[in-house]
Amino acid sequence: MPEWLQAGGWGLLAGSALLLGAALGWFAPVPRRLSASIMAFGAGVLISAVSFELVADAHERGGLLPTALGTAGGALAYTGANVLLARRGARHRKRSGDQQPSEREQPGSGSAIAVGALLDGVPESVVIGASLLTGGTVSLVTVAAVFLSNVPEGLSSATGMRQAGRSRGYVFALWAGIALVSGLAALAGYALLGDAPPEVLAAITALAAGAILAMITDTMIPEAFEDAHLLVGLITVAGFLTAFALSHA
Repeated sequence: MPEWLQAGGWGLLAGSALLLGAALGWFAPVPRRLSASIMAFGAGVLISAVSFELVADAHERGGLLPTALGTAGGALAYTGANVLLARRGARHRKRSGDQQPSEREQPGSGSAIAVGALLDGVPESVVIGASLLTGGTVSLVTVAAVFLSNVPEGLSSATGMRQAGRSRGYVFALWAGIALVSGLAALAGYALLGDAPPEVLAAITALAAGAILAMITDTMIPEAFEDAHLLVGLITVAGFLTAFALSHA
């Protein structure tokens, strides 16, 4: 199978976890504390992947300066875009409670939430595709980390969308679309970065790492802390150690 097709397939696999999580959030009566605990675990998994897979790999490829500039740039870009989306109603797109506004309460918030979901998912998928550029094999730890973190993201967000009065068709069309875009983004990450110098590849990887880290602290950890409270630290560390063990297996 061509490597570009493999990249797209791995990205689609990781993105499909959003649909799985959305189905759980829509059809299964998942207690909010359990939802928050799963979100905390997913946050820990992603923090580990950012630390030991993305930033470490960027530093090895390009050195400290491209890594630092890329990470800071990714965080700034994500935060700036997120501020704009928050003003249009997407601030609580990953919350499982009643924080999400309905379309009646804030017109255009549904579109903002959709764009926000894209903003959250694309950096993860790009690095999945780019990971194939080293040795011709995908980083299974990165794929596993994104998959494990996408389940609680889809679960919490779908639960919040249902409480905000959005239709089942909207919710599942949204996450199916994001899963497809995840596959395309992974394919693009492989195809567009194949001839890039190591410093550029390092900066792009670090850019994605900075965006992911900003996303974790801005959207995932608040949802986790909302209901998990004092247990959120322990659960997050469990997720962190799980991904760390996978990276050294």
